[in-house]
Amino acid sequence: MAEVVLDNVSKEFRPRRGQFIPALKNVSFRAEDGELLVIVGPSASGKTTLLRMIAGLEEIDRGAISIGGKVVNGIDPKDRDVAMVFQNYALYPHMTVYHNIAFPLKLRRCSKEEMSRAVNEAAEMLGVSDLLQRKPETLSGGQRQRIAVARAIVRKPALFLFDEPLSQIDPPMRAQMRAEISKLHVRLGATMIYVTHDQAEAMTLGERIVVMNRGEVQQIGAPIEIYNQPASMFVAGFIGSPPMNFFHVSVVEQAADIIFCSGRDPNQPDFEARVSGAQLKSMQAYRNSSVVLGLRPEHIRIDPTASSVNSPGTVQLVEPMGAETFIHLQVGTSGCVARVSGIPQLRIGEQVPVQWAMANALFFDPTSGQRIYPFPLNSAS
Repeated sequence: MAEVVLDNVSKEFRPRRGQFIPALKNVSFRAEDGELLVIVGPSASGKTTLLRMIAGLEEIDRGAISIGGKVVNGIDPKDRDVAMVFQNYALYPHMTVYHNIAFPLKLRRCSKEEMSRAVNEAAEMLGVSDLLQRKPETLSGGQRQRIAVARAIVRKPALFLFDEPLSQIDPPMRAQMRAEISKLHVRLGATMIYVTHDQAEAMTLGERIVVMNRGEVQQIGAPIEIYNQPASMFVAGFIGSPPMNFFHVSVVEQAADIIFCSGRDPNQPDFEARVSGAQLKSMQAYRNSSVVLGLRPEHIRIDPTASSVNSPGTVQLVEPMGAETFIHLQVGTSGCVARVSGIPQLRIGEQVPVQWAMANALFFDPTSGQRIYPFPLNSAS
């Protein structure tokens, strides 16, 4: 096991005859000893480049990476005591499953007895003992991924690195493999850094999540913290499915109250929402200006029996998901999605009463996209 520390790590690529393209900009975070840390972000956010730099497969331009208290800048990959599981499995097609798993031990010149014991132990742990004499071409995607993980386990490394290992597996098998990786982490007690573009995967696997975009860390925290208290509009829109609803609203003071008006015509707003308490205090600086109101789909309520509503909405689409349903609504000039329990009997074009759960509202600066209420946490701690 090992603690991993990144200190202001930067990386640039330069295409032939082109300008330098920044891939990573001053990335800093810590993976605690024995932690399963997930790095999540969209394509081209720098996550795989970052993982390859930790493994030693890419050089660092600036900054430092430490593994187990030792700076590994310039140290060869084979000397970092790291095992990496790749997106494309990287199995040798001419070898049996047994010899694929045993390959790292063969390079270390382990005895046949030691090799056999380690391979059988890893195969049993991953449930592939009955596949040891088969070739990779005869296996399913899920089976191949198990073999790749077993090959990493036999090395007993200080650090496991996973580079989107489940992206080529069908959704039902992906859910099963997520559970198996989580169990494996508990069983081994090893430090693991897991890269994915799938926010659902990040939420279910990670003890903590590092959210990245365009080569920069956007926020670090526990999954529920990032979901409930996103540091920016990017994080709020990326984490969560469906994503957070955003409304560009005007802050208007009426007597001792502050309300939000949404819509192109301030005299005929799409809706009005009143704030109070800590929200009221934080919005004083934004009087007579604009902010972005953020509400999760579960905080937009459709209740025909409600005595008061914020606005009527028109049903645009109904997506039954089983235990819950996503209702796409048009509220004036604004579109949004509500998450409701069960399968309500709603028709396209039907008007429904809409309530905003303002106690759960978040507010963002429309220029920077940073959260202004509740007051932002340190986004890179």
